[in-house]
Amino acid sequence: MHIKNSIIEKIFIYGRMVKFSHTVFALPFALSAVVLAQRHHTLTWPDLFWILMAMFGARSAAMGFNRITDAEADARNPRTENREIPRKRLSMAAAKIFVGIFSLLFIFSAAMLGKLCFFLSFPVLGILFFYSYTKRFTWTAHLWLGFAISLAPLGAWIAVAKSFDPEILWLCLALLTYIAGFDILYACQDAEFDRQWGFYSIPSVFGISNALAAARLIHLLSYSAFLAVFFAFGMGEIYLLTGGCIGLLLICEHGLVRADDLRNIHIAFFHVNSLISLLLFIGVLADELLRRG
Repeated sequence: MHIKNSIIEKIFIYGRMVKFSHTVFALPFALSAVVLAQRHHTLTWPDLFWILMAMFGARSAAMGFNRITDAEADARNPRTENREIPRKRLSMAAAKIFVGIFSLLFIFSAAMLGKLCFFLSFPVLGILFFYSYTKRFTWTAHLWLGFAISLAPLGAWIAVAKSFDPEILWLCLALLTYIAGFDILYACQDAEFDRQWGFYSIPSVFGISNALAAARLIHLLSYSAFLAVFFAFGMGEIYLLTGGCIGLLLICEHGLVRADDLRNIHIAFFHVNSLISLLLFIGVLADELLRRG
C-alpha cells in the first residue's frame, strides 16, 4: 500500500510540475483540427490515439523543460517559490529524465503517424524548448509561446491529412493570438519581478496598462481568426453561434482584469480560457455532426 501511495504521490507531483490541467487550452484546438481534416481524409482510431499521445508527450516535455530552465528564478519569485523543483519535491535530475522520456514519447508517437510527422517532430521539439529562453532577450516571448503552441492544430492536421493545407493556418493563428493575449495578462503578476530579474515581457517593459491594451488588441485579432475559420471551412450557424459566445467570453476576460486590480487574473486565465477552448471544439464538432445529419 505504501509503494502504491508513493507512486500516486509522484504522479501528482509530476502533474503539478507541468500543470497538466492546462492541457485544456491547446488540446481542443488540436481535436478541432482533427475534426476538420477528417472531412476529406480518412481518420483511423490508431491515428487519433497517437495524436493524443503526441500532444501529451510534447506538452509534458515542453513544460518540464520550462520548469528546469526557470528553476532558479522560480525559487526567488514569491508567486512561484512553491513549485516542485524550488521546493525540492522533485530533483533536477528527475525533471530531466521526465523531459527525456516525454520527448521520446512525442517522437515515437509522431513516427507512428508517418514519416512526415516523424521528421517534423524534431524541429517542433526544438521550437517548444526554445520558447523557455525567449523571455531572456525579447518582450515578444508571449508571441513565441503562442507560436509554439499553435503548432498543435497544424500537427494534428498533418497527422490526419498527411499533407499541409493553408486553410488550417487560420485555426493556428486563432490559437497563437489567443495564447499570446492571455499570457500577457498572466505576466502582469510578475511585472516587477521580471524587471528585477532581467526578464523581458510586455508588462515589465511597457507597463501593465499598456500590456492590457496590447492583450485586447491581440485578442481582437484572435477573434478575427476565429471568424476566418468560419469562412475558410464553410462552417454553419452552430459554429457562428459558438463564435459569438467566444467573443463575449473574451470581453468578459478583459473586464475581469484592471491595471489597478489583478486579483481576478486566475479566473480570467484558467476558467474563462478553458471555456473558450472547449466552446471552440464543441462548435466545430457540432457543426460537423449537423453537416453529416
